[in-house]
Amino acid sequence: MKKELEKLIDVKSIVTLTLTVAFVIQTVRGVMTSGQFLTVFTTVIAFYFGTQYRKNGKEETE
Repeated sequence: MKKELEKLIDVKSIVTLTLTVAFVIQTVRGVMTSGQFLTVFTTVIAFYFGTQYRKNGKEETE
């Protein structure tokens, strides 16, 4: 449980969560369209999980 909490506090996780909340708020307020939100959110999530996957792959090979 402690390791999972430490991973959640990782800088990339904080940035991902913050961006997600910010873009949800902008979409709800009508500043962004749902299409724009989907594009940005998909990019952010793909980057986050891509770096996590690469990081985990390197740990397994070492």
